[in-house]
Amino acid sequence: MDTIHSSHPEHITQAVALVVERARAAQKQFSAFDQQRIDDAVLAVGWAIMEPERNRLLAEKAVDDTGLGNVPDKIRKNHRKTLGLLRDLEGVTTTGVIHTDPDTGITQIARPVGVVAAITPSTNPGATPANKIINAIKCGNAVILAPSPKGAGTSSLLLQFIHDEFDRIGVPRDLVQILPEPISKAATAALMQQADLVVATGSQSNVRMAHTSGTPAFGVGAGNVTSIVDESADLPKAASLIRQSKTFDNATSCSSENSVIIVAPVYDAMLQALEKEGGMMLVADDKQRLQDVMWHEGKLTPVASGKSAAHIMQAAKIDITTNASAPAYLMVQEDGFGRDHPFSGEKLAPVLTVYKAKDFEDAKRIASEIYGYMGAGHSIGLHTAKPDRARDLGMTLPVSRVIVNQAHCFATGGNFDNGLPFSLSMGCGTWGGNSFSDNMHYRHYLNITRVVQTIPAREPQVDTIFADYLGRFHHA
Repeated sequence: MDTIHSSHPEHITQAVALVVERARAAQKQFSAFDQQRIDDAVLAVGWAIMEPERNRLLAEKAVDDTGLGNVPDKIRKNHRKTLGLLRDLEGVTTTGVIHTDPDTGITQIARPVGVVAAITPSTNPGATPANKIINAIKCGNAVILAPSPKGAGTSSLLLQFIHDEFDRIGVPRDLVQILPEPISKAATAALMQQADLVVATGSQSNVRMAHTSGTPAFGVGAGNVTSIVDESADLPKAASLIRQSKTFDNATSCSSENSVIIVAPVYDAMLQALEKEGGMMLVADDKQRLQDVMWHEGKLTPVASGKSAAHIMQAAKIDITTNASAPAYLMVQEDGFGRDHPFSGEKLAPVLTVYKAKDFEDAKRIASEIYGYMGAGHSIGLHTAKPDRARDLGMTLPVSRVIVNQAHCFATGGNFDNGLPFSLSMGCGTWGGNSFSDNMHYRHYLNITRVVQTIPAREPQVDTIFADYLGRFHHA
């Protein structure tokens, strides 16, 4: 930690320290608020992003500043993700006694963690900061945003809207702050070290920095979602759901399908269904042209990330004249994995890699190969009429979520028709280098103090504990 700290210019460390000092003062004041006033502050942040005119301005600025995604989908994302989170938190107690269990004699008391450093990505510069801020202040914490440089303008605008609402209800503005521009890695690293908790979403370099900052941290793993379509699936429905997920916000979500694995008996029919949904399969030469513009020395370029299929085709000089209209997304066939097969990895673009499997067991093998290269721990989609296969995937593949017959990018982060918490930060477990495997939610922003009373003793007899074991393995 000393090595990291010494790499910060002193003026940056001091500037960050002033922001943290103000946050601590505001958090101390906020910690005296009762649940009602805390919930008022939560709703203030929700209204700051969900009020239609503000939402539109945030979406437009996000696209203008980052060049990623599109305005209508960002408006929808800002609205749905925030509304879902507010639903999850409604009526939840996060201050004082939150649970008493007379059987164990344990009373749980919710306590804030203090100052939260929220590291946020350029792909969602409005929705992700709002999600982290709401979760953090719901638990009585102060928050300091460290956005990606491209997303800083959007996050700053969101902060203006939040402060307007805070002024209205009497909440100190310094409860939610942002690092001063220009945003730098040095300032972000200094914030990580000085905060009480780091919640990092975005590049894996930022996640690694969070985990080595010396501060407790929750970071998320890389996305590279694949979906399996088996022989029992409703193919038109599956194709429609995959198209909705693959094209939403130009595939900027880490939960958007990067590949689909189709079993041989329905391979041709599923390709036709995907094409009916606006997919265009590229021939070998066009696939190579696309690869040449999407990657440079093994790394994604900004040429295609978060752009429309039409834009990508133009950049790759792929002829579109044979099509009546621009495709909604592009498809490429693949049979390999790893750096020599970059289409097997995450693309952050409306480009879908297609694999052909002999059967369901072979589809599992292909999925395992994909996650062996990138995306382990995140999630997998399954389109099937055989529910047992979902449990099979959950028992065998390195994934934290199995999404069954749903549009993946909507479902993984919580949806109104499934029970996952609404979140834009998905833990990937130890498979993805994370300390948690659920959707990041409010409990990750709380400390819990346990008051422990005595209960009637429950000491078992040794003979009782070992009876079955000794009978099976130590019998005469």
